[in-house]
Amino acid sequence: MFNALRRKFCAALILCLIICLLPNVEASELIIFHTNDQHARVAPDDDDGKTIGLAYFAAAVKEAKAENPNTLWLDAGDTFHGTPRINISKGMNMVELINAAGIDVVVPGNHDFNYGSKRLEQLAKAFKGSVLDANVVRRKNQKLVFKPSKIYKMSDGTKVGVFGLSTPECAYKTSPANVATLDFLDPVVQSKMMIAKLRSKVDVLIAVMHMGVDASSDFTSERIAREAPGIDIIIDGHSHTEFPEGLFVGKTLIAQTGCHGHFLGRVDITLDDQHRITSKTARMLDENTVRAIAPIADPLVESTLADIEVRNQKLLDEVVAQAERHLTGDRLVVRRGESEFGNLVADSFRWKTKSDIAVINGGGIRTDLPSGSITRGELLSIFPFNNSVQVREISGRAIREMLERSVYAYPASFGGFLSVSGMTFEFDPTAPVGKRVGDIFVNGNRLENTAAYTIAAIDFAFNGGDGYDMLNGLKMVGQYDMVEDIVAEYLNTVGMHDIGLGRIKVLKDVPMPEERSDGIIEYKKAA
Repeated sequence: MFNALRRKFCAALILCLIICLLPNVEASELIIFHTNDQHARVAPDDDDGKTIGLAYFAAAVKEAKAENPNTLWLDAGDTFHGTPRINISKGMNMVELINAAGIDVVVPGNHDFNYGSKRLEQLAKAFKGSVLDANVVRRKNQKLVFKPSKIYKMSDGTKVGVFGLSTPECAYKTSPANVATLDFLDPVVQSKMMIAKLRSKVDVLIAVMHMGVDASSDFTSERIAREAPGIDIIIDGHSHTEFPEGLFVGKTLIAQTGCHGHFLGRVDITLDDQHRITSKTARMLDENTVRAIAPIADPLVESTLADIEVRNQKLLDEVVAQAERHLTGDRLVVRRGESEFGNLVADSFRWKTKSDIAVINGGGIRTDLPSGSITRGELLSIFPFNNSVQVREISGRAIREMLERSVYAYPASFGGFLSVSGMTFEFDPTAPVGKRVGDIFVNGNRLENTAAYTIAAIDFAFNGGDGYDMLNGLKMVGQYDMVEDIVAEYLNTVGMHDIGLGRIKVLKDVPMPEERSDGIIEYKKAA
């Protein structure tokens, strides 16, 4: 008995000694900073001062990386397009800035294809970090356009797998011509493939995706988290949603920070000594918090931005038009009803092309037209998408289908809501979708379904953008200048005559939904 107790005591003593001699490995922390939908807003004076500024973001992230090398900066897309200072270089100015900032990963958003897919590939090659995308393939051979994933081995040995995904809505939420050679594969299927490939090789698996949580979207980050379990963190974009503390779907934490650099996202992941996740939290850092971390802007980003401004200034400051008065381009005006600015733009298309009718989608007008002298930079802010105007031949029946599409979402705002020129029409918003439009007149004559008309619009619409499939493939009659050049010429030649309202008649009043004019969605989880 005594010998047995002595043996147990000795064994316990030896075990204690072994434990004491083991290295003291503490829990570690992985930090993920993230941005999304910057839309080329990089300076503190962007968005009327709401943008914090890429130089301050960079300073804050670099400070964090100096303290904890287990830090990454991931961007969820719509990065390379959106303001004149960036668009004028077809995105290369943004590449210079994010290289200086030190972003590690970018996933393509729909607007990153606005210069065409070949240009995006050029931008990706110039980017010092990684452009990741696991569901964009070349139509001709189904081969991936970009690298799908990357594994980062952090300073403490933690392995972090990152893969990217783009929304299939890229097929029509840029001009379809920009992505005509590409296919966008099912992101749920591709997520499952990435999980199967990476999960056993990494300690932390992160998906960076331009997917969003809009109820109107077929694929959302929430759906992917539910149907492809195994992702630890989703860094999301596209819907411009603010998640102050993130959103858990099962064990997956989804993080998104609204848009336009109003916040810097941060996810903190704690791991035990076996590199297993013990906790993960998300938060959005406002301007005061970012400035507290980094009171001085990053000098490399600032100097890069200064060089870009010098290069751009001469061209952007050139006065190219005169406007008699201010016209609003507020999204809640141009996207859910007839507007004077929309009428002006549609009139300019019809005037320039001599077409029977002309249309412009509300989403093609991005901000106000100021009064007085108008610079090239101001026009590029209003029309940032590099769209040209075309004239096509269209039947009366297709015109009716087009107008039904225009008003299908009314009274909710819709980027495809059309301002018109050369025609008038009426619609009943209480009627079923597809049967809302009543009388249509073209230049004072009732529309004839079998008659042929000419229509001027932007190439985006003729490629099926905003769901205008009935405009895709119409016979080309003529191709004209860029939108901003035509509008400038019209303002200088014709001015603002006869742009008053009265072309679109709403037959019945319906309550207008509450929407924010900045387009930000305040997420409310369903009960």
